[in-house]
Amino acid sequence: MTIDLIEPNVPAHELFDVVDAEDHVLRVETRFIVHRDQLMHRAVHIFVFNAAGQLYLQRRSLTKDTAPGKWVSSCSGHVDSGEVYDDAAPRELAEEIGLTDPKNLERVFKESPCRQTGQEFVWVYRCQSEGPFVLDTEEVMDGKWVDLDDLNAWITERPRDFAWSFTYLWEKFCAL
Repeated sequence: MTIDLIEPNVPAHELFDVVDAEDHVLRVETRFIVHRDQLMHRAVHIFVFNAAGQLYLQRRSLTKDTAPGKWVSSCSGHVDSGEVYDDAAPRELAEEIGLTDPKNLERVFKESPCRQTGQEFVWVYRCQSEGPFVLDTEEVMDGKWVDLDDLNAWITERPRDFAWSFTYLWEKFCAL
């Protein structure tokens, strides 16, 4: 008898490029295998700021396989197999928060795979928008604008409200 392992709440067709330490593609694997075996792969995080300098945060759906219910970057997601970072960022913005016209979308820094990023090479982007946003309820359960001083105090006072990857990348962003 064979038992198929299926990752809950994740489409079976999601394919990611497995990469080496220099971010060169080695092969393609399913999301389940990549996460189960902690293989290096690719992702993007986007920080969306408004004209007042506030950062938009999203709260992940309770059905997400990692960090359910945690506050995270304005938008984040995996780079699909065969896709490049610069195509993944606007795709994820459109899919997760309905943002199709980000202003000044730009790369900020690239982080190498580590425990905090879930073994992902991550390009962090920033852009500007005033919203309003249309949230994909399968991905996002809530979202709000936060003043940066309030955000930093919140992280200090209640770090468990946030996904580990977000606080790690936010600290790197603030240090620039």
